[in-house]
Amino acid sequence: CIFLVFLFCFHRKSLSRSSVRSRMSLKSSKAYNSLQKGTVIWDPKPLQVKKIFEALKKGLNEYLEAHQAELDYLSGRHKDTKRNSRLSFSLSSLQKQIRSVERYIRKLEFHKSKVEELYEAYCIQCRLRDGATNMKHAFSLSPSTKASRESLVELYKNFQECTEDMCFIEGALEVHLGEFHLKMKGLVGFARLCPGDQYEVFVRLGRQKWRLKGKIETDDSQTWDEEEKIFIPNLHEKFEIKVTELRGLATILVGVVTCDSINFFTTKPKAIIVDITELGTIKLQLEVLW
Repeated sequence: CIFLVFLFCFHRKSLSRSSVRSRMSLKSSKAYNSLQKGTVIWDPKPLQVKKIFEALKKGLNEYLEAHQAELDYLSGRHKDTKRNSRLSFSLSSLQKQIRSVERYIRKLEFHKSKVEELYEAYCIQCRLRDGATNMKHAFSLSPSTKASRESLVELYKNFQECTEDMCFIEGALEVHLGEFHLKMKGLVGFARLCPGDQYEVFVRLGRQKWRLKGKIETDDSQTWDEEEKIFIPNLHEKFEIKVTELRGLATILVGVVTCDSINFFTTKPKAIIVDITELGTIKLQLEVLW
């Protein structure tokens, strides 16, 4: 009975794996050059991928609703303009705006469907991987025979292939996460911030880095040598923020914090205020636009 279940799982795995590869072969190999067969495979994180997928889907739905509302408004104006001959000069402009919004809605719908397709394929590979793990455990509890040893070898191979496919899909999904536009809004510290103080803020997301320096002016305003940076979202990495105070040639660490990006997938700019010190005496304020 166990062997029949194994054969069934293996058959489903073969069909699903070929399906995953055929769908993704349409994409440029350049986007996934670090995820090809033969490279080192890390451990996939299904729970994290699920959280990112749900946040991404929610954000895409928000964009669709906002643009659908804009389309409804423009369509209403278009009807009013057609009825009023004195406003015919703006009819052409409205038609162009309507076509533009309709095109963007179609792009968003395709984007959403592609994300859902990738996640569905990811879930299939995840279930097959879990099935292979359970089968390995069942075989390990039974008496060792030549057939069971051969089955264990095959199960281990299937487990590795599922793991590789999951990582491949994770890389494909990351391509559809868009961009985060981070804007520096300044430090908040009340009495802790004095005119003449200089600070360095270092923001990291995986291999992406942003280093900027700022100064507290005499009127308590702040000047920064760079105010905006674009980051590409990452499925597994969190934002790491480090703030140091510059005193001549010396640097004093103010604090290091991490910030999850799940809540950034939204249509409106999101203000982020993080406590840099443990007591919250110095905070960093950023604005994130997805």
